[in-house]
Amino acid sequence: MTPRERRASLALASLYAFRMLGLFLVLPVFAVHAHQLPGGSDPLLVGLVLGVYSLTQGLLQLPFGIASDRFGRRPVIVFGLLLFALGSVVAAAATDIWTTIVGRALQGTGAISAAITACIADNTRDSQRTKAMALVGASIGLTFAVSLVAAPVLYRWWGMSGIFNLTAGLALAGILIMWFAVPGLPREVQVRGAALERTPLRAVAFDPELLRLNVGIFALHLVQMAMFVVLPTWLVERAQLPLGDHWKVYLPVVLVSFAVMMPPIHWGERNGRLKAVFLASIALILASQIGYAAQPGGLWPFALLLLVFFAAFNVLEACLPSMVSRLAPPDVKGTALGIYNTIQALGLFAGGALGGWVSSRFGPVSVFVLCAAVTAAWMGVALGARRWPAPGGRTAAAH
Repeated sequence: MTPRERRASLALASLYAFRMLGLFLVLPVFAVHAHQLPGGSDPLLVGLVLGVYSLTQGLLQLPFGIASDRFGRRPVIVFGLLLFALGSVVAAAATDIWTTIVGRALQGTGAISAAITACIADNTRDSQRTKAMALVGASIGLTFAVSLVAAPVLYRWWGMSGIFNLTAGLALAGILIMWFAVPGLPREVQVRGAALERTPLRAVAFDPELLRLNVGIFALHLVQMAMFVVLPTWLVERAQLPLGDHWKVYLPVVLVSFAVMMPPIHWGERNGRLKAVFLASIALILASQIGYAAQPGGLWPFALLLLVFFAAFNVLEACLPSMVSRLAPPDVKGTALGIYNTIQALGLFAGGALGGWVSSRFGPVSVFVLCAAVTAAWMGVALGARRWPAPGGRTAAAH
């Protein structure tokens, strides 16, 4: 990477991490906290709190992505962070689960993931794109690990309202990063964007290879969110691990998963074997869900399956947006990533809502059966791909 690419990638990764920390701090503690709220004993409503954020994200990612192509990345990102902060304040003031749902929905209106990802694509060469996306993925994963350690402590000190207020503060810090740390677009990108005739939205939305990637991100995040409807309670009930000690499992698992994510990405990019890395990662996600559905006993099998999941998840989280930005027409990267992030958000919402409903109707194990079925369907879709990014930013046909 050039110094400019490193600066842009690090600044945008930190902005992403600040925003995601506020979201992740909710995941480890809310399912337990919800029992203190009116209506919080219903698993479906708990799932909605976790997932409704992603529903409003899903509705607005595409408009925000299109707006970032038309009006620039920076103003769109700043506006979205302000909306996110507003939703955090509402959630902090909530005294029942319905108001919490409203606050989380407002948080989701700050749908800036596509604009941030497009900004990374604008500031990096195709050959460095997956590395930059991996850096973002690593920052998100590190943030997740920090949240697992910090959330129980912060909850004990400040309660749920304090965590949501912290989330608002992190969003405002993200605005400062956007204004003062992220470089402006390279001039050649601005000139190229102004000169190109804009690709029609329909051509972007229905491109077969982009559709395959969109199916993939929907499945990946549905599985992630559905799992966390069940996993915190399982750790308490099956592994006899108190909520305050959950970080002892999550933190080492996530950190080790970082250590193993970059070598396969680097190998796949350098040797033109990205397809093999991609499909192997999906297979590992499937294996982890089958393992959980078999109801493993004890803490070590639980942790090992979680490591398998996160190692594969991190690889896929880096590869998918990089592949979208490289296969999409250059004048509508924001639009293509807006569609991609819309589908990602809908996957998170579906995972929270569907995971809560399936768990309440058929029991926790059925959630992992559902996740295994979704992952197997994704594997079938991915196997049909005909174009893959090749070394040096080219696009290769599948063999």
